[in-house]
Amino acid sequence: MVLHFDEILSHLGEFGRYQKLVYFLLCLSAISCGIRMVLSVFIQKTPAHRCAIPGYENDTYEIQSDYHARLINLTIPLSDKDDDQVYDKCHIYQVSDNMTKVACDKWVYSTEIIQNSAVTEMDMVCEAALDTSHAQMIFTAGYLFGVFILGIVSDKVGRKKTLYFAIILSLAGGLGLAWAPNFIVYCVIRFVNGFAMGGVFPITFVMSVEMVGPSKRALIGISIEYFFALGFVVLAGMAYLIRDWRYLDIAVSAPSALFLLYWCCIPESPRWLISEGRHKHAEKIISTAAKMNNVTLPDRCFQHIPNKQKESTHTDTTKASVVDMFRSPALLIRSAIIFLNWMVVSMVYYGLSLNTDNLGAGSLYVNFLISGLVEFPAYTISILLLSKVGRRVIHCASMILGGLSCLLTTVTILCLDKDHQWATVLLAMIGKLGAAGGFAIIYVFSAELFPTVVRNSAMGASGSWARVGGMIAPYIADLGKIVTGDIGHVLPLIIFGTASVVAGLLALFLPETLHRCLPETIEDGENFGRHVKVKETEVVSTMF
Repeated sequence: MVLHFDEILSHLGEFGRYQKLVYFLLCLSAISCGIRMVLSVFIQKTPAHRCAIPGYENDTYEIQSDYHARLINLTIPLSDKDDDQVYDKCHIYQVSDNMTKVACDKWVYSTEIIQNSAVTEMDMVCEAALDTSHAQMIFTAGYLFGVFILGIVSDKVGRKKTLYFAIILSLAGGLGLAWAPNFIVYCVIRFVNGFAMGGVFPITFVMSVEMVGPSKRALIGISIEYFFALGFVVLAGMAYLIRDWRYLDIAVSAPSALFLLYWCCIPESPRWLISEGRHKHAEKIISTAAKMNNVTLPDRCFQHIPNKQKESTHTDTTKASVVDMFRSPALLIRSAIIFLNWMVVSMVYYGLSLNTDNLGAGSLYVNFLISGLVEFPAYTISILLLSKVGRRVIHCASMILGGLSCLLTTVTILCLDKDHQWATVLLAMIGKLGAAGGFAIIYVFSAELFPTVVRNSAMGASGSWARVGGMIAPYIADLGKIVTGDIGHVLPLIIFGTASVVAGLLALFLPETLHRCLPETIEDGENFGRHVKVKETEVVSTMF
């Protein structure tokens, strides 16, 4: 009988030169995913604006002359904002009707921060202000559909083919967005982009962890997040240099064409090939890896399994479904806590990323750059402490640290003057650090908590709740468009902070998984945490 693939890896090397090369190439696509997930911060930027002066052909937001200034004062009402008087964004005086204020239907926009955005072209302001949230929600919904549909396809036809399809779709959708003529087409293409990302990043993650040994999977699963965060850093620089949203979209999408070379460079997952009985193909890939790793494999590695043969661990217990978890009170409560943590950590992570423009202090580009950089220490701390302190404590600490930092911004925003609003940015970035650490850890932690017989299904359900959090996030981040003044700035951070603290505290009711045998059956899951069995165990945490 052929060895189990993890046993083959014990001879091949759990993370040899071949796996490192393939892993690096796969991680490059995560940079593109990081960019695409938060691109809306810039292409949907809402600049300062006011109603356009009726009949004034060359009206601009910037004051052109004294005559222009007088005309603005006669036409545009003043409104109070943050103790300052600014021009009303949504109303003009109806001169022919005793200076009555009426809603306007045309606007002029500041070009100080961004030259042109989807918001300025499609007038996503005033009554249409929430269109930006709708567009981001539609993108996240596309991601949710992509995860499920392309996840199923990848199990049926293979990781490589599905990944390649998702890359082509991402390239086409990314470039196509730059030619979107109106809001409807814009949202349709955003959905396609989200659908593609729902294939690229999860499949990249799965292929990465499937090719390494058990002791390296937690490290590999978290390390890919460095490349995702690098996408934030790259996007900050590109957005600073390219201030037109269409050209920016083309600039961040075009490099994806390089990933078309994956067809020649990236092999199919040998683990998946073996599970499908395609042993000759798997043998060819494993032999190539052995040569690059400079190892000689025993002949028994290539003795083929009969197609109908099942692994000894596959018994009747594998017929369990994720529904069985909800029939047990212990597993029901545990699952509810896990799902809540997935939803909250996703909501806070993406909410803080999207909220960098609403902190009331600092440059949009600098704040966004910092929000990407803080993820690097978050992942480093997670890697260093995950196998020493434990999953539960580190996850809980990350969530509470992030939550309390967000809540403390109420003090800096409401009590400190504008010269000290850097403290708001600092606290928000600490909140992002906590959310990034919690996001990285929840993958490993939850995958180890779910019984083997339902692990993939349960992780898929967890990922669904994460997408729900991602769909809610833009509406919370954009509350400042509905609630004016300092309250509008602080309200999203209060919601993010409270939810994060509550989820982190509830995580303390979950059992620790460090150095413990993982639950195999539903019964094991019910008893997990009651009797400790010491054994160093790692798990493939499938990302959805």
